[in-house]
Amino acid sequence: MNNEMLRALNQQVNNELYSAYLYLSMASYFESTGLRGCANWMEIQAGEERDHAMKIYRYIHERRGVVTFAGIDAPKSVWKSPLAVFEEAFAHEQKVTKMIHDLVELATKHRDHATFSFLQWFVDEQVEEEANADEIVQKLQMVSGDSAALFAIDAYLGVRKAE
Repeated sequence: MNNEMLRALNQQVNNELYSAYLYLSMASYFESTGLRGCANWMEIQAGEERDHAMKIYRYIHERRGVVTFAGIDAPKSVWKSPLAVFEEAFAHEQKVTKMIHDLVELATKHRDHATFSFLQWFVDEQVEEEANADEIVQKLQMVSGDSAALFAIDAYLGVRKAE
């Protein structure tokens, strides 16, 4: 594997671990505000992001590369509202999508067909990740200020199960 591609994939491992850290911080925020369903959704999301990091980790090793870890910045821990949390989650997923697209471009540049193929799973996954976060943002925007509706959304998010 090309060294530039290896460095970029290693960076993405760290990016995915940051995502897990961010979602765990969001879960903690929701726990502290009594929205256990929202916390559940974020905890599961954190696990998915860790799984994404491990998927890339394993791929690097399959290609006889070495995984290197960098420090992970502390995410914020307080938001002004549940809507603000999910808006940040949606914006974060859009940022991750750009990161994945940049990796695809780099694989194309280096004619690394194996990595290009591997990354297609992430391209598809990001469509789902953005759609899921956006759906919740839209629901929270619709119920703005209605605490009964917020509790209904919280209950709905509480039934999410890890896959």
